[in-house]
Amino acid sequence: MRIAVFGSPRTPAGHPRILPGARRAAVAALAVGSLLLSAGCSSDDDSENARVRPTGAPATASSSPSSSSSSSSPPSAKGSVKVVSTLTEGLASPWGLAELPGGDLLVSSRDRRTITRIDGSTGKQTPLGTVPGVSPAGEGGLLGIAVSPAFDTDHLLYAYFTTASDNRIARMRYDGTGRDPGRQLGAPHTILRGIPKGYIHNGGRIAFGPDGMLYAGTGETGQTRELSQDKKSLAGKILRMTPDGRPAPGNPVPGSLMYSYGHRNVQGLAWDGQKRLWASEFGQDTWDELNQIVPGGNYGWPKYEGKVGKAGFVDPVAQWRPSEASPSGIAFARGSIWMAGLRGERLWRIPLSGSPGREPLAAPQSFLRGKYGRLRTVLAAGGDRLWLVTSNTDTRGTPKPGDDRVLVLQVR
Repeated sequence: MRIAVFGSPRTPAGHPRILPGARRAAVAALAVGSLLLSAGCSSDDDSENARVRPTGAPATASSSPSSSSSSSSPPSAKGSVKVVSTLTEGLASPWGLAELPGGDLLVSSRDRRTITRIDGSTGKQTPLGTVPGVSPAGEGGLLGIAVSPAFDTDHLLYAYFTTASDNRIARMRYDGTGRDPGRQLGAPHTILRGIPKGYIHNGGRIAFGPDGMLYAGTGETGQTRELSQDKKSLAGKILRMTPDGRPAPGNPVPGSLMYSYGHRNVQGLAWDGQKRLWASEFGQDTWDELNQIVPGGNYGWPKYEGKVGKAGFVDPVAQWRPSEASPSGIAFARGSIWMAGLRGERLWRIPLSGSPGREPLAAPQSFLRGKYGRLRTVLAAGGDRLWLVTSNTDTRGTPKPGDDRVLVLQVR
């Protein structure tokens, strides 16, 4: 079934850049825009755990993955990828990636619980600090990060992480002025707690949308699959909230954080040039998914996986066998969604038609197969550039000298 969707100067490493008034106005305008989201998770990260097969009963995610660079015309059916350079290397279990005003990057370490600043020109790494309260285990730990749309004035960073009892989202002030490396993060202030946790399927991607709201992709813990269909649970959902963690105005259910449900493990969020939200999602044994997110949409798990054409459920726009994908982060650039594959060890390009419909312009195309190992996060860098983060030091890959790294790609 098809369901339509509603439609620079640099500063020294470690120092936030205060933007001029014109940039502040642009950031403010961004916070009043439109909305939409995306989620993803694939069976790659289940490789160390016995799979649970769905029942047969019957039963719309940067920082920011939310980059929304637009294209004036549809992309070509076939694309290309060129690795321009390695920006930095030697990262440990990198997971989240976010861009600061001015072009530097922030990367989170899932297992070390740290956030590091990377100079966008030289690749120099500056540790900002350790996030307290994080309890790494399995697929949990310090996961997605995002930069406040008003960072030039509030200097706030957001993080999604696993604690001893739950998953939660907190924000903290970043102050690099006059502070020693490793001591530049303020104490985290929790804006949302109580997201169910598991050894696997913790979700973790967060991103600010074109509407200025914060979106989060969650997982169903790998233990209680039915939570995905429970509208009162925060598990197996895409959540939409204000920057202080309250249910966002205009959500499908007033007073609820839920934006879409029926997800297994959302790992990627991105908006296209028309402000439509896309999400990548780990399937179980059969199909990994790329979904276009409909506010209030039910994406089927645990009753269905992949395209089924059942009334009341939203089918994925594209699907893959887990061995070819196991998708994590996604980004939008040059008219296409770009999707990082973990188990698949490749970067997928899904060209979008630009029409109101949900069908891609052409069949997905893969690049870099096996060349850099597992791929965790991809982020639009403006124009025809992407940043791509490898994931070989996460206990499931085979690290090579230099892993893990941030690559600079030129794409079309």
